[in-house]
Amino acid sequence: MPETTSGTGLDTVLDAVEKIVGIRHVTRPETGTGPLPPTGNVSGFGARATHAVIRPGTVNEIRAVIQEFDRRPELPGLHAVSTGRNWGLGSKEPAAGPVVRMELDRLDTLRELDLDAGYAIVEPGVTQAVLSGQLAGTTRMLNVTASSGHTSLVGNILDRGVGLRRQRTEDLVGLEAVLPDGRVVRTGWWPGTGAGKAVNPYGLGPSLLHLFTQSPLAVVTAAVIRLIPRPQAQQVVRLTFERDRLAEAVEQIHQWRAGNAVSGVVKIYDTASSATYGGEDGHGYLAHLCVDGTRSTAAALAGALTAEAEACGLFTGITAGQEPAADDIVSKVVQAAYAGSVAHNEDMLASATGTSADRVDAEGNGWLFFLPLIPFTGADTVRALAILDRIHLATGIRPGATVNALDADVIDLVVSFPFDRATQGPAAHQALDLAYTWFAEAGYAPYRIDSEHASWAGRTAADPAAGELTRAIAALIDPNGTIAPGRYL
Repeated sequence: MPETTSGTGLDTVLDAVEKIVGIRHVTRPETGTGPLPPTGNVSGFGARATHAVIRPGTVNEIRAVIQEFDRRPELPGLHAVSTGRNWGLGSKEPAAGPVVRMELDRLDTLRELDLDAGYAIVEPGVTQAVLSGQLAGTTRMLNVTASSGHTSLVGNILDRGVGLRRQRTEDLVGLEAVLPDGRVVRTGWWPGTGAGKAVNPYGLGPSLLHLFTQSPLAVVTAAVIRLIPRPQAQQVVRLTFERDRLAEAVEQIHQWRAGNAVSGVVKIYDTASSATYGGEDGHGYLAHLCVDGTRSTAAALAGALTAEAEACGLFTGITAGQEPAADDIVSKVVQAAYAGSVAHNEDMLASATGTSADRVDAEGNGWLFFLPLIPFTGADTVRALAILDRIHLATGIRPGATVNALDADVIDLVVSFPFDRATQGPAAHQALDLAYTWFAEAGYAPYRIDSEHASWAGRTAADPAAGELTRAIAALIDPNGTIAPGRYL
């Protein structure tokens, strides 16, 4: 569909939508049939033609809105966002236009919280600050990210984000979604149904749980997520080292992770990323390793790790169980986040963007992300960071890298490109383009993509036939194109 669209049919549908959700929850052009003025985003990605914004407040309102659009396949598709704070990857922007954006932040109910069974049912407007706050002082904790506490749990899970404890796909056990014809379906495990008392996300037979992650096939209205048992004790071991020991240090840390001596995601900040996010100056690379358990086992593990770290001679600094320095925002965020708290996350956001969550897209410092997966080896880590050095030389943009070791085999390499929006936009976007190209040439594929690199979803498919099958399923579910195309499909 072209970026422009005929206004007559859309006006008629929007008139009906105003009666469904209320006129104050629909934003449409003041005059004419053109798109709304672009709002901009912190990454400087091109604005797509957005012809209206709808903010429903209930699942039934979403159903009714979708049915109105499903009856008019010639109209722009619906592009759903939760809070729209997908910073660095496009924020609220769709992969293509024209669209009508559906913002789901008014659906902000924590429907159910069961500490004994270890799950919560959340709507798209529930933020990680809200749920982590509800869990403070309880026997359970949330797998939080290092991003703002004002980001959506559902939105990040649907894009397969990564928390401090594990990839958030592992948190997901059930989804509620509205299909393009208005039907509501629940996939995975849901409490109080025939799915049983014990959490079983896959059920019996083919699993539909991830049909709606990284997917434009429905509008997700709720998720059942796992909550983590809160350990009795936790310590963070911090290790600093220099660039010339990178390969050896990563291999040593890999041994500890492979032997289950550490819990959660191992995080290693390079000097550039540490500076961006507000880390302490002068320590080179900084690794954070979480150990937890009972008080005695956590203390024993921390003691064993520090002893081995001292013996190997790779690290210039070793601490365990110490409170971070007052000005070390990175260490404060990581330590709290391992414990399921986002108490310091806004400080990190302010360090990176220069502003608060509600102003990032309007006035924040430029911010782009590239998110590949690489093998958890010293050689691959060195090779990946060497690519970033090449990008720096080619563009003048200094990428920052954070190693997130998800398990004993895979690293989520978070590459950030901070830039001045007034003067460095073209260079930063050139740097991002080079990252996609050069990492692919090295065999490293992204696991999330931004709104301007949707074509890469097809390039990384293991088998073209799988893409054909996915498109065939999409055609069955959404024959009228009621939901707008997404970044991945």
